[in-house]
Order: sequence, then structure tokens, then C-alpha cells
Amino acid sequence: MLEQEQGTREVPAQEAHADVPPATSLDRPHPSSTVDSVPRDFFLIPVPKHLRHSPGKPAHFGLFLNIVFAAATTFIVCNLYWCQPILIELSLAFDVSYNKVSNVPTLLQGGYAAGLLLIAPLGDLVRRRPLILLLTALSTALTFGLAFTRSFVAFQILSFLIGAASCTPQILVPLAADIAPPHRRASVVSIVISGLLFGILVARVVAGLIAEFVSWRIVFYLAIGLQGFTFAMLYPLMPDYPVRNTGLTYGGILWSMAKFAVTEPVLIQASLVSLASMACFTNFWVTLTFLLGGAPYFYSTLVIGLFGLVGMAGVLSAPLTGRLIDNLIPWVATVICTTGLILFQAVQTGAGGVTVAAVVIACFGIDVLRQMQQVSLTTAVFALDPQARSRMNSVLLVAIFAGQIMGTAVGTSVFLKFGWRPAAALSLAWTGFCLFVMLVRGPHCSRYTWFGYEGGLRLRKPPVESQSQDVEKAQETVRASEESSNGGGKKQEGGEGEKESVYRVEQRGDDRSEDSASTKRN
Repeated sequence: MLEQEQGTREVPAQEAHADVPPATSLDRPHPSSTVDSVPRDFFLIPVPKHLRHSPGKPAHFGLFLNIVFAAATTFIVCNLYWCQPILIELSLAFDVSYNKVSNVPTLLQGGYAAGLLLIAPLGDLVRRRPLILLLTALSTALTFGLAFTRSFVAFQILSFLIGAASCTPQILVPLAADIAPPHRRASVVSIVISGLLFGILVARVVAGLIAEFVSWRIVFYLAIGLQGFTFAMLYPLMPDYPVRNTGLTYGGILWSMAKFAVTEPVLIQASLVSLASMACFTNFWVTLTFLLGGAPYFYSTLVIGLFGLVGMAGVLSAPLTGRLIDNLIPWVATVICTTGLILFQAVQTGAGGVTVAAVVIACFGIDVLRQMQQVSLTTAVFALDPQARSRMNSVLLVAIFAGQIMGTAVGTSVFLKFGWRPAAALSLAWTGFCLFVMLVRGPHCSRYTWFGYEGGLRLRKPPVESQSQDVEKAQETVRASEESSNGGGKKQEGGEGEKESVYRVEQRGDDRSEDSASTKRN
């Protein structure tokens, strides 16, 4: 009966999975996307039938598809880092100074920032499958220019455009969160984000090895091949997903991002922590080169590069850390990670310049806990409003990007002026700020509460025996609101009270779904 209702708008309710009640008008895509039209890629090619969205039979997001998404993020994010080990070769090939060739990574990062602000939010406005495929094809085509151009000006312009088109991973992450079952959302996001870290590591190592033995242009031939492979891999495997917002415009999306950035306490809390924590992370890895290259170590560039392999710890630990976050309240997971980061930063501050063992320990702990912290923060932000995940993710990523710049600039300056210990102490202070930001607002506060503690101090996601009743009550509440405000017609935008009730019920559903699934299996 509910599935025959027309004119309703999707609201933030529990996604349809095997462990939740059947799909209703609340989680059904807009009629225009399912009734009279077949979804198409590039407006021409019909989406394969097995990949089309069906509310009654949602896509299965298993480990294989999770790995596909992670691999796609790895190969695409490499675009931002291929050039870093070959800057000297580029300066010789184009006959430009080191100062000019350093513009290339800057332009790549600048294009990426533009993509985060202007392209990634489109994930809340259009179907993401064709958007992702289009951006992948575009970045592949542009990379041909890098491989063959003889003009440094053209190389710089292409670098900026490729950086903008390489925001694809930040559209894949919210898509993965939408498709994944709520009780596995943190695990899924953790594995996809680990693909980003792996891409950064792979690009720098592989590009350096290739340029050591053959032409630097081979690096971009490889980039073309990997992106082409990514397109060929995603096309038959990436599920389609309907548009979540049918009444928004592009200008409205950009305006809502600005609004979220100043009105959502959880998003602001996560952004502040991400900014300071990423500054610590970047400060550590940038100044590590100076520390290991000088007294008392005097390591070669090759040996220093091998320390980057410790970054593999973050990739390998992704399934474990994601599973742990799935079992904890995101706030609790973030506080645990931040506390651990303080301990490892203290080790680096105390002994980083005395014994290499301290450096190795700090490398491992900072890498693993930083990734776990970011996954828990992302999970908390994604729980706010499923219809705005791409926009909120973009706001969070802008904060991360700003943190990278702050960590590089301030950390390097402090290290060069005062030495390794003050630089490490700066990261320790920034991490302490992260813990302070988390502690001023508790884990169970209502959506628009800025400070304080509410709802107790429960640490784990509790078992649920009444999940279906909670979801049904939320659905009835929203339907009643629709009828009272519009006489059963098209729903107007609700007030903060209605948003708050939906947010609370979705939080309960997400928090409890895993235990409900375990109970059913048993």
C-alpha cells in the first residue's frame, strides 16, 4: 500500500537491507527515476539490468565490491602524486627551473581542491554512477596530454584539470556508504579510504622506480593504463543508485554546503578535529625527511623512503579498524584514537631524535590511528543526513586539505628554526586540541546541541530487539507530518524538530543494526 503512494520525498531513514523492514515510500527513490525511464550512462547507454537500483532488492555490497571501490580510489588518487618523485626529470625535459616545476604539484592539488568544492557535491544532485564514469574517462583522456605534450604551459594547465577530475574517490566514498548495510558502513568506508592511502604510497614509489630506469613519460603511460582499467572495472560492477535530492539546484547545493559548515555541530566538530589531526600527520611525515637525513641518523634518500612502507600498516589494518568502529559509538572511537595519537606523539617528542626505534613506533601508531580516527569522524558525519552525504563529505575534506597546508607550512618552519623536538611538540599540542574539541560535546547529544552531554555515556552500540518498531514509528511520524503540512500532497521542507526526530531514529537504527543481524543469524 505504501509503495503505491505518489509525490513523497525520500527522507533520512534506514536503508533497505536484509536486516531491516521492507522498502516503503520513505526509502523509495523519486518516481521519475524508476517509473517511465531506464537509467542510462552518458544519456545514451542503458545501465546493465543487474546494476539498476531496486528498492525491494538493494545491491549487495560484499567484500569483492568493496575491494573494487578501494582499487578505483587507489588508481585515481595516484594522479595527484605521480609527478612528485620526477620533478627533477620534468625540469630537465621542459628546460625550466626547479621553482617553476614545483608549480606542477601545486596545480594538481589546487585542481583537486576545486574538484572537492565544485564537482564532488554533485553526488547529491545527480546519479553518481554516470558522474564517476564520466570523470574517470575525462581524467584518462587528459592524461594522454601529459604523456605527449612538449609545452610546459600545456603541462601545467592539464595538471590542474586532471586534479579537478581526480575528485572521483570523494564521490565513491559516500556512494559506498549509501550502498553498504548500516551495520557494516564503517568497515566499508575504512577499506575505501585505505585505497586512498595506498594510492599515495604506490604513486610515489612506482614513479620513482620508473623514472630511475626509463623515461618519465612511461609514468604517464602507466597512469593512462590504470585509469582505463579502472573504467573497465567499474562499468560492469558499480551499482547504480538513484538521485537522493530531486528539488535542489547546483547553486542550492553550494549554498547548503556553506550552511552546513556553520550550523551542524557534529560536522564542525569533525572538521576541526580533522584539520588539526591532518596538520599533525603532515607535519610528522614532512619533517621526518629532515630528521632522518640529519644528525644523528644521516640516512640516505632510499632508506628514508623505506619508512613510507610503514604506511602499509594503515592499509592492512583497515578491515580490523573498520570492524572495531562498527561496534563502537563513533565519538568513542574518535576519542580512543585521539588519546592513542597523543601517546605516540609523546614518544616522538621524547625520543624521535634519539633512537630510530621511537621513530618506527611513532610511524606505525600515527598511521594506523590517524586512519581509524578519520573513518570514525566520517561515519559520524554520514549519519547526520543520508541525502547530504556528498556535500558534508566535501566540507570535511576541505578541512582536511587546509590541515595538510597548515601542517606542511607551519611544521616545516618550526623544524627549520627550532629543531625536531619543538616540531614534534607542536603536533602533540595540536592533538591535545583535537581531544579537547571531542570532549566539549558528548556522544549522545541531540543534533543541534553544541556543548555538553546528553543521553548517558554508552560506549558500544547496544543490541536491539525493537529495531523494526523504531523505524516504523519514524516512518509514521514523517507521513503524519507530510499529511498535516500538505494534506497528503508533496512534502514541504520540515522544521528542525522533524529533522531531529528522523536523525535520532536513524542513529538508533544504524547503531543497533549489527546486533539485530547477529540475532537473526543465530
